[in-house]
This record gives sequence, C-alpha cells and structure tokens, in this order.
Amino acid sequence: MKLSTAILRAMLVFVAVCVIQAVAGTLVLAPAKSPSLPNAMYWMLLSNALVVASLGLVATRSDWRGWRLGAAMAGIPLGIGCLNGIEGVVFLTNIGMDWRRFFAYMIVSAILIMPVWTLLFGRRTDVSPEHFHPMATKSTAEKIWKFLVSDVAYAFFYLGAGTMVFPYVKDYYATQHLPAMSNLIALQLLLRGPLFIVICLVLVRMLGLRGLQGALAVGAVFTLLSGVTPLLLPNPYMPDAVRWAHMCEVTSSNFVFGAMMAWLWGEPDPARGLVLHQTA
Repeated sequence: MKLSTAILRAMLVFVAVCVIQAVAGTLVLAPAKSPSLPNAMYWMLLSNALVVASLGLVATRSDWRGWRLGAAMAGIPLGIGCLNGIEGVVFLTNIGMDWRRFFAYMIVSAILIMPVWTLLFGRRTDVSPEHFHPMATKSTAEKIWKFLVSDVAYAFFYLGAGTMVFPYVKDYYATQHLPAMSNLIALQLLLRGPLFIVICLVLVRMLGLRGLQGALAVGAVFTLLSGVTPLLLPNPYMPDAVRWAHMCEVTSSNFVFGAMMAWLWGEPDPARGLVLHQTA
C-alpha cells in the first residue's frame, strides 16, 4: 500500500473512531454524569490520533486481510482498555465510577469500529509475504517456558516500576482501598500478564520485523497503546500529578516488556545465526 493511501485511510479511520466514540458515549456513558474537564476534547483527539497511527502502521505492515485484520485492530485496544478497567476496579474503589458502563462503552466501540478497519485496511489487493509465526514455529516445551518467562517478567517490570513511582502517588492511594500484595501479584500473573503476552504476540506476528528493529517497533506500539494514549486523557477521578506519574511508570515498563517479547518470541536474525555458526 502506498504511503499516501495509508495516510488517507488512517485519517478516515480516525474520523470514524471519533464519531463512534461520540455515539457510544451518548448511548452508554451519558446517563452516568461525570465531571467535565477543560480541554478534554483536544486530549481525546490527540489520543485517538496516536491510537490510529499506531494501529495503522500495524495494519499496513500486516499480511492479514479481511475480518481477521479488522478483529485484531478492534480487539487490541479493547483488550487493553478492559484490562485497565479491571485494574481500576481493583485500585480505585472510592471514586464512585460505574464500571459496567465503562466496559459496555469499550465493547460497543470495538464492535462498531471493526468493520471500518476491515473495509479500509482489510480489503487490500496487494500481496504481502507471509510473516514469521511466533507460536507455530516453536515446540510445546519452548512455548511453555517462554510464556512463563514472559509472565514473570511482566509482573517484575510492573512491580518494579510501580515501586519507583509509589512515593509520588502514595497520598492519592491513601484515599483508596489497595489490594493485598498477594492479590496484586496474582492479578498480574493470571490476567494482565497473559493477556498482554497475547497482544504483544499479535503485534510481533503482524509487524513481521526481526531483531532490534522488531523489538523497538513492538515496544513503541505496545507502550503507545497501553501506556501513553490511555493516560493522555484528563481524568476527573485522578489528579494530573498522579496521572503523569503513572504515565512515566507504565510507558517505561511496557516499552521494555514489548521489546523483550519481540526479542524472545520474534524471528531470529539470520545474520546473527550465521556469525554464531561461523564462530563455532
């Protein structure tokens, strides 16, 4: 696909995303009155633009077509949004937010945007070479140990970054009911970690890049979708200082995790394999 065509189609997706969010927000979120914030519309437009740009890059590089591509493009933000919502349910117990409406809004938005991605990016006629399969190329034993390493690594990055940022947010969370550390670790190992592994594997598969290039691409796209864009939006339930501190925490840890996933699961670099073979 030509760059100009990809940009035009991404702009159409951006418009569709904004319209769908407005419609879904009116239908699902409007009854739950939330405080209005200054300049929230501009931050939302910037967040949407970054999401569409990131996903547009993935869709343009992908060898997937049709509803498979549309489902992936709609499913990645949906999965990330729902995971963030679940964490909000666990951590933000005293804000009075109607989380059921939030999850319904995420699901409705994903269902409505799926055919747009399918129509604009999934019906291309150009033929792309099939990309490396990060799962199909590995034995069962390799899948198991790499999954376990990835899961534990995510929990380690999450808790490590959270520990460093906690002094800056502890006063805010003193007003909330924080879960026990054992429950927090279980949430990372059993829910967030596994689902983020799946999302990163989809990005590895769709981007089809190897080596350092692949690690940087997956890390950047993953952290934009899971760290930057959700926390760009002003939040009536979270002070700006806490929101920016969490952005530093999440973007750094998620970038490292995404890059590690591409390095661990991605296509081996043939040049590196040749050098190792010659050295041996």
